[in-house]
Amino acid sequence: MIELNRLNGAVFYVNPHLIESMECRPDLTITMMSGNTIVVKNSPQEVIEKIVTYRKRIGIGSQEV
Repeated sequence: MIELNRLNGAVFYVNPHLIESMECRPDLTITMMSGNTIVVKNSPQEVIEKIVTYRKRIGIGSQEV
């Protein structure tokens, strides 16, 4: 799970494997595989860094080429 922040500052956690896409409209809107959307304060770069760190932590990065 990665930690993200809602627009009101509330912290919540998302399984990054279920993220389908991200769009800036102007706030970052994350669309999940379920079709649900979440609007967050985090920047796209920050979310990507959190996903990469998470994947390295669970050992997925070593399996990718």
